[in-house]
Amino acid sequence: MEYLTHSLIEKSEAHEIIKKLKAEKSSWQDGKKTAGSHSAEIKSNFQLDRNSKLSIELRDIIVNKIILNPLLKSFTLPSLIHGVMFTKSLAGHGYGSHIDNPYMPSGRSDLSFTLFLNSPEDYEGGELCIQTINKTEEIKLSAGEMIIYPSTKLHSVAEVKGGERYVCVGWIQSYIQNNEDRNFLFGLDAGAKGILAKHGRSDELDLIFQAYSNLLRRLGD
Repeated sequence: MEYLTHSLIEKSEAHEIIKKLKAEKSSWQDGKKTAGSHSAEIKSNFQLDRNSKLSIELRDIIVNKIILNPLLKSFTLPSLIHGVMFTKSLAGHGYGSHIDNPYMPSGRSDLSFTLFLNSPEDYEGGELCIQTINKTEEIKLSAGEMIIYPSTKLHSVAEVKGGERYVCVGWIQSYIQNNEDRNFLFGLDAGAKGILAKHGRSDELDLIFQAYSNLLRRLGD
């Protein structure tokens, strides 16, 4: 699986976050501040100061939601969720095609995520564009929904034509660095849990869980 989309928070929670972000006036910074020398030339947005009280408060909420979500935990196998920040893009803002730095001051980027905070109809443009072998996927999710994808992918944010786009972005350092290995484990875990839900525990299922756990030990950092 190349990427996963999932509802992380309720729309009402997302709207409450938006209210707080709009009320904050003093902690917004030029997004170029956290971009590398190349990316700064193609990046245009505002970012909430990561050290601000509001950013820390909201970051902790999002990180805890990810950690406590069984599906996301199985898909990402997170050892560290880092670099979380809140951004707003106004008309004319966007982010050209780029790839995330493999090693950041906050951790290694195995997976990237974008949590959409406002509804698609609130702004025009602003799609997250992820390049695959055959095409470019354009993603614009509902408020409270997130996408998690390999940080190895070239991606961009289409120019916002109108309105305001609010998202939360961040990175995940996984116990399993290799995307293919992580997907194998995700499928094995999902299959075993499906069998457990349908048929209950069995000696055979215990062997599957044993194989999963030992593969995780072998493939992990």
